[in-house]
Amino acid sequence: MGMFAQSYAPAAGLPGTTAIHKNSPLFVQWASGITINRGYIDISNPNAIASGSNYASFGVETDALGFPDGAVVSLGDAGSAILTFDHAIVDGDGYDFAVFENGSTEYLELAFVEVSSDGIHFFRFPNHSQTQTVTQLSTFSSPAATYLHNLAGKYSSEYGTPFDISDLPENEFLDKSDIRYVKIIDVVGSINPDFASYDSFGNMVNDSFPTPFNSGGFDLQGVGVLNSTLSSPSFLLKRNLVLYPNPSKDVFYVTNAENAKITIFNMNGSIVFDVDYYHNNGVSVENLSKGIYIVKVTMLEKSNYYKFIVN
Repeated sequence: MGMFAQSYAPAAGLPGTTAIHKNSPLFVQWASGITINRGYIDISNPNAIASGSNYASFGVETDALGFPDGAVVSLGDAGSAILTFDHAIVDGDGYDFAVFENGSTEYLELAFVEVSSDGIHFFRFPNHSQTQTVTQLSTFSSPAATYLHNLAGKYSSEYGTPFDISDLPENEFLDKSDIRYVKIIDVVGSINPDFASYDSFGNMVNDSFPTPFNSGGFDLQGVGVLNSTLSSPSFLLKRNLVLYPNPSKDVFYVTNAENAKITIFNMNGSIVFDVDYYHNNGVSVENLSKGIYIVKVTMLEKSNYYKFIVN
């Protein structure tokens, strides 16, 4: 795997990033329930002790519930957490939820993400690490966001790593309109095959290793939902709202959206443009920079959200 490929979205704040700030108005709910299974502080040395235990012990389960306020629960090597929600997550337009860690651009810790409708059958998002696997990233070194795809922890603490349920293959045990569980599984960053975690392409995921502290492994700060039964009312779906063309460099239209209010957000959640009353005459985006935006269409006090690309 070439170490200079850099195929994926860059760090928060840079053009083309997919990072979503925790204060974004796009979030409609946060995780309300959690169970965790802690891992070793150092899976390559199970006898290593920190704060009186060979397992990660920093934080408590409830630290990962609700709005991400900086409190975290550490999962340890290959540790995991299963989060639940008051309202089901649905496969809507654009990203459907985002996972928050507490890292920085100089220190990212990664995790795999899976979802389930029934709590029994879990499905992992296809993921990719292009980080070189020749030299081990040491305890306080970090992979770069541009080498990472569909791995939680890709972005620094103020920003969530977003996931789109449509990335998952169809399966009879997965109801994409009724996602009840999100599972976070710490990536063991070792490039020793005895302990390594592997991406969807069979590459070892090189990450900071070892992290032999009571706060070792992925530090889960929260999971925010963008599309749920709260934000995708059936009457809007039945009206067959369609945003087109997408991508566009000059204008887009929304079918069946007469008299709707249209608001465009950047990926930090800031409003960059809005139209109070849409009349099928198009929305100009020619003054917007190239990148990914979220378009909010509001009718009768209900809203739908669309990922939109200006090219």
